[in-house]
Amino acid sequence: MLRATLKSLLARKLRLVLSGLAVVLGVMFVSGALVLTDTLNRTFDSIFADAYSATDVSVTAKPKVEVSEFEGEEVAAPLPAATVDKIKDQPGVRSAVGRVDTDGARVIGSDGKVLTSMGPPRLGGNWTGADGVMEMREGRGPESAGEIAMNATTAELSGYRIGDTVPVLTQKPKREFTLVGIWGYTGDRDSIGGTQEVAFTTPVAQELMLGEKDVFTSVTVESADGVSPAELRDSLAPALGADYVVKTGDDLAKESSESIKEGLGFFNQILLGFAGIALFVGIFLILNTFSIVVAQRTRELALLRAIGASRRQVINSVLVEAVVVGLIASILGLAAGIGAGAGLGALFGSMGGGLDLAPVGVPPSAVIASFVVGLVVTVVAAVLPALRASRIAPVAAMQDVATPDRPLTRISVSGGLVTAAGAAALGVGLFADAGDADLWLIFGGVLVTFIGVALLTPLISKPVVSLLGRIFSWSVPGRLGRLNSGRNPRRTAITAAALMVGIALVTGVTVVMDSAKSSLKAEAARILKAQIMISGDQNGPRPPTYDPAVITDTATIPGVRAAAGLYNDLVAVGGEREYVAASEDLATLAQAYGSSAATLRDDQIAVSAPQATESGWQVGTPVTIQTSRGAERTYTVSLIFAENTLPGSIIMPGAAIKDFGITQPVFGFVRLDDGVPVSAVLPQVKALLADSPEVSATDQQTWVDGQAAQFDQIITMIQILLGLAILIAVLGVVNTLALSVLERTRELGLLRAVGLGRAQTMRMVTVEAVVISVFGALLGVAVGAGMGSAVARALENDGISEIVLPWGRMGTYLALAALVGVVAAVAPAIRAARLNILNAIAHD
Repeated sequence: MLRATLKSLLARKLRLVLSGLAVVLGVMFVSGALVLTDTLNRTFDSIFADAYSATDVSVTAKPKVEVSEFEGEEVAAPLPAATVDKIKDQPGVRSAVGRVDTDGARVIGSDGKVLTSMGPPRLGGNWTGADGVMEMREGRGPESAGEIAMNATTAELSGYRIGDTVPVLTQKPKREFTLVGIWGYTGDRDSIGGTQEVAFTTPVAQELMLGEKDVFTSVTVESADGVSPAELRDSLAPALGADYVVKTGDDLAKESSESIKEGLGFFNQILLGFAGIALFVGIFLILNTFSIVVAQRTRELALLRAIGASRRQVINSVLVEAVVVGLIASILGLAAGIGAGAGLGALFGSMGGGLDLAPVGVPPSAVIASFVVGLVVTVVAAVLPALRASRIAPVAAMQDVATPDRPLTRISVSGGLVTAAGAAALGVGLFADAGDADLWLIFGGVLVTFIGVALLTPLISKPVVSLLGRIFSWSVPGRLGRLNSGRNPRRTAITAAALMVGIALVTGVTVVMDSAKSSLKAEAARILKAQIMISGDQNGPRPPTYDPAVITDTATIPGVRAAAGLYNDLVAVGGEREYVAASEDLATLAQAYGSSAATLRDDQIAVSAPQATESGWQVGTPVTIQTSRGAERTYTVSLIFAENTLPGSIIMPGAAIKDFGITQPVFGFVRLDDGVPVSAVLPQVKALLADSPEVSATDQQTWVDGQAAQFDQIITMIQILLGLAILIAVLGVVNTLALSVLERTRELGLLRAVGLGRAQTMRMVTVEAVVISVFGALLGVAVGAGMGSAVARALENDGISEIVLPWGRMGTYLALAALVGVVAAVAPAIRAARLNILNAIAHD
């Protein structure tokens, strides 16, 4: 029986390729995600090991607000210069050097634009001389207040050379410096991890990066001979006290790497989630393939039963075929995944500012996952066809026609029950409070609903496909194609269901994003009265900022009623991290924003009504807040404002801004007097921002459109990630048609014999493909629109007030589905048209 199965496989190589292709693509996604994550993990291990290789021990002040790498940007607490002298006097210390290293030094390149970063920080610090890792390539270190040095990556990106004047943005307004030195790193590296670095003299670095004199962000300590870094750490920690954090270079490298890996783990889960969707779609393809194969082998399997094969042997025969296909597909998918992981790593490295990637490796998890996933998916998809094959009666060997299609009653009832269960789980996850189980209920509900709809698809396929096919019934090939697409509801349904999943997910996301976008625009038009907005696009860890003097000067422009800047910080409120806002004067901010409020005293805060309800605050409630810098302080709630009438949920007084991590405004609101046109004021505001190239002034509508455009970027990203699932679904259409042509070889020969031409044969196959594809797209659009509307309605309390159905996009999906059908039909149609008529009629 095993030999017969293997010979059957070798005799039908096309079947093997088509059934395994979906598994190859799904396994490629899984293994590629694991290879990429492993490569990036080892890359960051190497980066941080290099960054701290010259550090024996590092001392920092305990941060005021502790933040993980992917929660936000932790602001280093200032460390007094006196601490450096204290450390120098400790036993076991050879030297101690105070360092300033903090994000926020943005070089304005020779083209007048700020050097952007898609991840690595833009560090500003003090020049302490080359060490065991740094090496000066050109010039020297800065010696006077007007000089800077930079690493080779920054010099290359900016286009500056020794002697050039370099504008730099920091916590202070733009200043210009003379470039006197360019450094690199051992191993001929221009940077460590793509980081941009600028070095000032120590007093200038303290002034620009920390806003204080005689303070540092850390102290680098070198141990004396015979004292290990660990021993020095253990002796320094108790001597300095609980307000300081003492770690070895190895400790810092390990902790920094682990923090990055935490974020990469989340990224990996996203990729594996989309891989799961692709594999879920692949199950439909494999199930259909084996169903068709079993139907084609009815007579062969019946003969095996007639000569003594048992039902178990028939089942094992089909499952062995599935295992062989799964093994081969897993091997090919793993190989493709390694290539995909390497390619994605290279893309990640280029986006990260020239990140030097570790050599691509294949972790055991990728190998294990590839074979487990490949085999499990293939075997699971083959179980039902195998059971069906075992039920073939031996007498079928003597019949020319395969066993008739079974009634749809059982599968329809099952589909209704499964759909109801999925909808119930989805409803509980969206509308009830299930705690931590909400997300699992939503994902599980979506998955079960898809399965339920797929089970119901055969029931609705015949009438819907018949209706769609009437569009093409004006010709004989069109009528034949319509009849072919509806002759086997199960096969048509499974093929269409694969396409449905991908399109339903894309449609659902589009409905949610378009609803959010429309709600944002409507809400902005309702509450935002400022006609001019000042802001920038954040393309690095820190938001773009501008000189506070811009607001002061804007307020003096004729026709301006009010102008206010908005400052942000991540603070600790009662031990919980919260984002807060602040303005120089709340009354001016309220007027510019379109509401009214009294000025806050230095010990008062204003909170939104939802924030007050959630926290149990009332007017007069004391609230303890720890900002990124400065001492912890208690404020009194003096105002509870209606939601969205002011920007933010907690607004602090202007006196708190000096203790924020970023002491420059990140937004600006400008409201004009009645009747004053925006065109009369906007150019003047833009001129004031000439020294702040990271930000720009725009009219309200342009700003709102820019904020809403972010939703389109999310949709595009989802479409790209779901592209593989849709590609597998397209392969499913090709697969179904190709195997169907093989199955109907004799029928096609008879049609050709009675006068159907080659072109008509190709049109017939094409109509069949288009009808199946459009049917799947219709299902996807309908299911996606329904699920997207439900999610959008569930998010009503989160700001989505309108439900928008993207009719244009949905129409595009249907049109693309028709095009997919045409493309998918090309190879099968050509094969059908080229059949030799006499051989086809004689085909058994």
